[in-house]
This record gives sequence, structure tokens and C-alpha cells, in this order.
Amino acid sequence: MEVKITGGRSNVEVSEAIFATEYRAPLVHQVVVSYLAGARAGTKAQKTRSEVRGGGSKPWRQKGTGRARAGTIRSPLWRSGGRAFAAKPRNHAVKVNRKMYRGALRSILAELLRQDRLHVVRSFDVDAPRTKDAKAKVEKLVKSDDALVVTKSVSENLYLAARNLPRVDVRDTEGLDPVTLLTHEHVIVTVDALGQIEEWLG
Repeated sequence: MEVKITGGRSNVEVSEAIFATEYRAPLVHQVVVSYLAGARAGTKAQKTRSEVRGGGSKPWRQKGTGRARAGTIRSPLWRSGGRAFAAKPRNHAVKVNRKMYRGALRSILAELLRQDRLHVVRSFDVDAPRTKDAKAKVEKLVKSDDALVVTKSVSENLYLAARNLPRVDVRDTEGLDPVTLLTHEHVIVTVDALGQIEEWLG
């Protein structure tokens, strides 16, 4: 199948195995959940009653004071006591295999193309690290300031020019992920990057 090059008169041939794939929402959801779970640090930690400092002796005698019986001042019922169900460091990773991950990316890219949100260009770069140059180039191509730019390799000028644009992200093909593809209104991809993506997902 052929895709029209944005801003040009020619077309580029793309793989039907990737860009004609039906959208599989459950698979995409599963892969997105896995990707976000893998980004969690999982370093939260709290202390139980046995880990909180102090509380070695009984606060007062068992009977005769008129107060409720207490064995330690580090009970979860007490101020500065331990936590009843203390959080401990854990791994939040959710496993998905490589076939599922690539299948989800194919599904996302195909849906972006069907919705006219995927734009193929010959090249994308700026001559100087100026934010206004990158902004003008993106808005000229997609008439929006919310876009993901995917190139074969990100030049220093392009990286510096785009980093201050809050809704524009620049990635090379190796840095592509399902969450970034879904969170931007438009995706601009160069012909060279498209070839690498097809080789990777094909």
C-alpha cells in the first residue's frame, strides 16, 4: 500500500502487514499497562511495629490504672507507632512477550494512519537550535502544536530546539514506545525512520 508524503506530491510504499493491521484494543491496553508498570520505581517503604524505634517496655501496668491495656507504645494505634500494613519495596513489572509488544505497536501505527494522524515526511531537522524554528516546522506540517517526531537519529540541533516545546516530543526509532505514540495528537515520521520501523516490526 502507498502513503502520501506530507508536504510533497509523491507517495511512499509501506508494508500492509503493519499499516493495514486491525486495531486490537485489548492487546494495546495490556501492553500500555505493562509499559507503565515497568516505569514504576517500587521503592516505597514503611515501618511495621517491629521496625519502629522504641517501645521496649510496657507503658503502664496491665490492671488498676483505669486506662486500656497496652503492651507497647509502638502499636499502630499509637501516634508514632508502626504501620499496620506497611508498604515494602516491590517489583511492579507485568510481563508481555516480544510478539505481543510488536503486535500492539503495529496496531497503534495502523490506527494512526487510518485516522490521518500519521504523517510521513522526507526529512525533519532544523538548521539551528532555535525553539521557534522547530515549532514553526511542526505547525506547518500538522497544523497543531501537539506532535511526536520520529527520525532515524535525532540531531543535537533538533533535540535542543524541541526540548522547550511542552507538547512536542522527538524520538529516534529505538526510543519509540506505545505510550508516547498514543499520547500525541499527531505523529511525524521520516521515510528513513519508517523503513527502520518496518524492518523492526515486520
